[in-house]
Amino acid sequence: MDSFTLLHHALDQAYYVDCITFDYGQRHIKEIECARLICKENNLTNLSIEIANVESIFAKSALTSNDIEIPYGSYQAESMQTTIVPNRNMLFISHAIAYAISQNIDRVWYGAHAGDHFIYPDCRPEFLSAMNEVAQTCHTFPISVEAPFLNFTKAEIIKKGLELGIDYSKTWTCYEGQERACGQCGSCNERLEAFAINNSTDPLLYKN
Repeated sequence: MDSFTLLHHALDQAYYVDCITFDYGQRHIKEIECARLICKENNLTNLSIEIANVESIFAKSALTSNDIEIPYGSYQAESMQTTIVPNRNMLFISHAIAYAISQNIDRVWYGAHAGDHFIYPDCRPEFLSAMNEVAQTCHTFPISVEAPFLNFTKAEIIKKGLELGIDYSKTWTCYEGQERACGQCGSCNERLEAFAINNSTDPLLYKN
């Protein structure tokens, strides 16, 4: 949902955009299909990258291991620590930087936001600053790593998307990759709360 809004924000600003989708063994692989369809509808390049043989690295995350239950409830809960995928964004961003260099693209955007700061280290301002500094010097021309929604709450991201008139029924947020969203995991709860704050109804289908 964050990346979907970020994409349309970029298109609204008339940026040239290429998209990258990552398959890292996530249980909610349905998000990859959503990304593919969104890019197809918008006639955008969607580079699908499979990060192979990382299961042992990510094995202790509920998002990649079937042996760990998806925690329900708020992101503030201690159980949500199991949804951390170690160093995921550094891996994603480094791949994106390499692609940007190959295509003479001068910036990489990702969808970190203020709501992620509490639990995910690779979504915090200091991480972004460090990655941007590295990207400025890793090649013969500088690449900027940016997170335009870094200081936005989830509700503010939804507000931006609603203003842009985008259809959130095309997105997938739930950590459980079932036919319908569970409505109970931290990601679903945060999403539903963001729509409620904006006095809007989430168009995604839920189990209950």
